[in-house]
Amino acid sequence: MSALFEKAVALFDAANAEDPNQEMADGQAWPKELLYSKRMADMLDRYVPDADEIAKLAVRAQHIQRWKSPRDTYPMDRNGYLQWRTALYKFHADTAGKLLAQAGYDNDFIEEVKKAVGKRGLKVNPNTQILEDVADLVFIEHYMLAFATKHPEYSEEKWIEIVRKTWKKMSDAARNFALAGNIKLPEPLLPLIQKAVSAG
Repeated sequence: MSALFEKAVALFDAANAEDPNQEMADGQAWPKELLYSKRMADMLDRYVPDADEIAKLAVRAQHIQRWKSPRDTYPMDRNGYLQWRTALYKFHADTAGKLLAQAGYDNDFIEEVKKAVGKRGLKVNPNTQILEDVADLVFIEHYMLAFATKHPEYSEEKWIEIVRKTWKKMSDAARNFALAGNIKLPEPLLPLIQKAVSAG
């Protein structure tokens, strides 16, 4: 990777290290979004080890400074959720763009990263799809079980729907990667995952 890449990663890490929310991993407390960024980078290295700089930077910016745009600043209904998600895509893309400019990247490169981070061209733009695949794989391996614990009220049908929606967003390559045992599946949810995938 280039010297610009190393500078950009340092800027992204510094931005995410400001997260006041903490999460425990490997016996230590991490700023939540810094940990998420590192998990995304690790998954990309496992899933697409020869990914280019655009993809490598995009995955690190997936949740960059997410705490600055909390969910409860939008109506707590379906429309509010969709508004929040749309605003988040733009916020993350713009934040990444400013830091990439600070690192010294040119406008064309920055626009390609912003396109992926902003989830533009899903299923069409390769780096946007790679970002989506990595985010879904990271969710399954690191966050799905915790999400389930937070929502004990969800029925089996609701969970099958959640798994199917996640599965649908993934490319065939990502699905095959997951099914080949390349990620750690949450054991308590395995029956639901298998049921959702086989039925879907």
